[in-house]
Amino acid sequence: MAALRGPAGRFRWRVRAVPGGARGAAAGQQCYDLLVIGGGSGGLACAKEAAQLGKKVAVVDYVEPSPRGTRWGLGGTCVNVGCIPKKLMHQAALLGGSLHDASHFGWEVAQPIRHDWRKMAEAVQNYVKSLNWGHRVQLQDRKVKYFNFKASFVNKHTVCGVSKGGKETLLSAEHIVIATGGRPRYPTHIEGALEYGITSDDIFWLKESPGRTLVVGASYVALECAGFLTGLGLDATVMMRSVPLRAFDQQMASLVTNHMASHGTRFLRGCIPLKVERLSDGQLQVTWVDLASDRKDTGTFDTVLWAVGRVPETGSLNLEKAGVRTSPDTQKILVDAQEATSVPHIYAIGDVAEGRPELTPTAIMAGRLLARRLCGQSSDLMDYDNVPTTVFTPLEYGCVGLSEEEAVARHGEDSVEVYHAYYKPLEFTVPERDASQCYIKVVCLREPPRLVLGLHFLGPNAGEVTQGFALGIKCGASYEQVMRTVGIHPTCAEEVVKLRISKRSGLDPTVTGC
Repeated sequence: MAALRGPAGRFRWRVRAVPGGARGAAAGQQCYDLLVIGGGSGGLACAKEAAQLGKKVAVVDYVEPSPRGTRWGLGGTCVNVGCIPKKLMHQAALLGGSLHDASHFGWEVAQPIRHDWRKMAEAVQNYVKSLNWGHRVQLQDRKVKYFNFKASFVNKHTVCGVSKGGKETLLSAEHIVIATGGRPRYPTHIEGALEYGITSDDIFWLKESPGRTLVVGASYVALECAGFLTGLGLDATVMMRSVPLRAFDQQMASLVTNHMASHGTRFLRGCIPLKVERLSDGQLQVTWVDLASDRKDTGTFDTVLWAVGRVPETGSLNLEKAGVRTSPDTQKILVDAQEATSVPHIYAIGDVAEGRPELTPTAIMAGRLLARRLCGQSSDLMDYDNVPTTVFTPLEYGCVGLSEEEAVARHGEDSVEVYHAYYKPLEFTVPERDASQCYIKVVCLREPPRLVLGLHFLGPNAGEVTQGFALGIKCGASYEQVMRTVGIHPTCAEEVVKLRISKRSGLDPTVTGC
């Protein structure tokens, strides 16, 4: 079978002979309508959707152990070493804060409050393993063939899978989807980085507490990990070369790090590590330089965690044998609006694709929509605009749409208005928690009806708040419509629909008509 784009971009299947393909396969080759390389969120969603729509589908997935030897099962980064264990450890840290608040509400909590890393890690890891098994069962239920192989292209329609034992299997398909994601980057130019450091591939699978930890990087991964480590009572330091959360609104990023610093996380700003050495007592000595003063300094840590970006898993795929092109800068796969690569019947979705948000929900939706198009069930394309997300730092930061900087760059400073407010969550009042960084802003076009370009929320349950407002923004909500929305009292989300103060003028537009 082959899928051809018909009217409105729909796909229709027809049988044809393809040299080296599913109908022209060599003896012993296994042939499929769709072959998905990568068993992460996007790949599994695409495979399951296509199988449910009647196609013969196979998934090839293999996890290369991290340099520290960490390995995991089916499900990709999100399930095993990303969103799921991260959110659970974030929740563990939040519970520690709630225990401190509890006495103010009349609960008698034994002091001192202690945390057991081993017990938490075991519970989180057991849950992750249950998800691994669940994905295997779902594939089996949908009659998707699963291969635990390391895959590489032989030609445009054929992939060679190599098992752990070295056995080779040829798989051929009319359509192939690459969904291999990415892995953490190691700064191998730094002496001792690879030998002594870990990454997010390892932190969630540690059996013992990481102890005093240096987190190197300014990404959301760096801040989330440092945040939950501090919340669990560990000594955490973040070393940043430049600005935190570079891809996010910078006012919000500053508030995030200010909150973390005021709650125990140390920051080494404008510094870069030079080398990591293991001392005789087992501790790690890190030497770094302050870029402003050129002064060198050292510190000792139990763990060094690198969070300095990610690299796509494309190096071992032999993409050149299939003619699939990648970006010379990022090594990510170049795709069009249909998720198609330079080879029309080969697609790429998720983190491995150039220009796509590195977010699980976008990969899932892109995978499902691709499967529906391939099966002729829909012509809908993935819309990557106004995708909401949340950074799960101790004080959570949720956003959707443009940052203030992006809005100004796109529309001009005179055409943008920002409505904002600091607020205090009711839950913070009785225990007298610091709310000085709880902040909301809505970025709008200045001219009526003041189309909302972006929403930014810093506070408890930011993900839940942002998800709700994302629907309105996706539907083209205006500032006036947000202000006419009745809030739910008493909630933090209610504060969004009460925003009346202009950041530019300090005036209330509903009163002044400005």
